[in-house]
Amino acid sequence: MAVDKLDDNKNPAHSGDPINGEEPSRRDFIHLLAGATAAVGAAGVVWPMISQMNPDASVLALSSVEVDLADIPVGAAIKVIWQKKPVFIRRRTEAEISEAENTRLADVQDTDARNENLDGAQAEDVNRRFKAEWMIVVGVCTHLGCIPLGTDDGDTRGDFNGWFCPCHGSHYDISGRIRKGPAPENLLVPPYEFLTDTRIKIG
Repeated sequence: MAVDKLDDNKNPAHSGDPINGEEPSRRDFIHLLAGATAAVGAAGVVWPMISQMNPDASVLALSSVEVDLADIPVGAAIKVIWQKKPVFIRRRTEAEISEAENTRLADVQDTDARNENLDGAQAEDVNRRFKAEWMIVVGVCTHLGCIPLGTDDGDTRGDFNGWFCPCHGSHYDISGRIRKGPAPENLLVPPYEFLTDTRIKIG
């Protein structure tokens, strides 16, 4: 008596047809495993590329800097580096504060305070003071990016007792406002906050 051979192609046990509720075949399992392995491998390749775009610790450290103001005498100034740019910090005298506040707006070339630390009514304060005693500005001339004189180079401060850029003759006053020369804007005021009465954080 002849015995019919089973046709594997017609055997539901080997069909792997998920639509009919049958169990997946070994081949389906291998395909799924290969796909999952490829996905994990791709993630392993892509993640280091994404991770390397994050700033490293040295860059994060430069994003802000803390400065102790206690040892700066009245009438003196220091220079610190923040994000690879010089920042001038000057402790103004009462006479310098009075001179700055009594300056006519008509004599100021740029009446924008350019001080993001001020808000509300203060935002229009062209004297740019957060605390009148302290003037803190980025020491980069707004004309062509030179470094103005007047912080650590003696008495060379131009015609307005502030900062002077000798490259093209831009004169800034004691509030960092452009008063004479080709610079189109006042010296920028960096973002900063007072942590204590004698310590600030820039950035």
